[in-house]
Amino acid sequence: MITDFYNFLDEWNAILNFETPRHHKEIMKFLVSVLCAEPHRGLLMSFRHSGKSTVVGIFAACLLCLHPETRILILSAESSLSARMVSHIKHILENHPRCKDLIPDVKKEWALGRITVNRPIGIREPSVICQGVYGNITGMRADLIICDDVEVPNTCNTAQKRENLRERLRELDFILSPSGTMIYIGTPHTLDTIYRTKDADC
Repeated sequence: MITDFYNFLDEWNAILNFETPRHHKEIMKFLVSVLCAEPHRGLLMSFRHSGKSTVVGIFAACLLCLHPETRILILSAESSLSARMVSHIKHILENHPRCKDLIPDVKKEWALGRITVNRPIGIREPSVICQGVYGNITGMRADLIICDDVEVPNTCNTAQKRENLRERLRELDFILSPSGTMIYIGTPHTLDTIYRTKDADC
């Protein structure tokens, strides 16, 4: 499976006239390992401007290409941040040659915060949807949850905020499908970071 993701990554970079950096392949290798091996939980931390969110978006687009029935929830500190990731995934799907059959003729759900690709009928949730960490996620179901920068100064600058954040993230277990994958991407913003605790399932 890793070869499919590597090829997808290289092909996308070729479209942009880029070479694939070595550390991007390492990030992709890590993401696929989390997807394929129990407990399907992972934490990705890397230096700033390393392109980790870029690679995660490519990973999500490739997963939809391989398994169009996948339901993906992008969660960030603010919905505007998670919408950027959805926009990135949408852009890849629209422009990667492997994804042309995924684009629906009638784009009823093809917007800033949610997209639905061509896939088997009977699936209620969008293919990709974004939400702020304290947004309404009641009743959602997802096969892949990407927590992209849920810890920022706004959500962790007091002990109470950090506890509230941990409590909120524990609720994700009720949204994730039984064999689903949860990946955290972020940078610690406090010594008492959620990324150092089991509570965050990282």
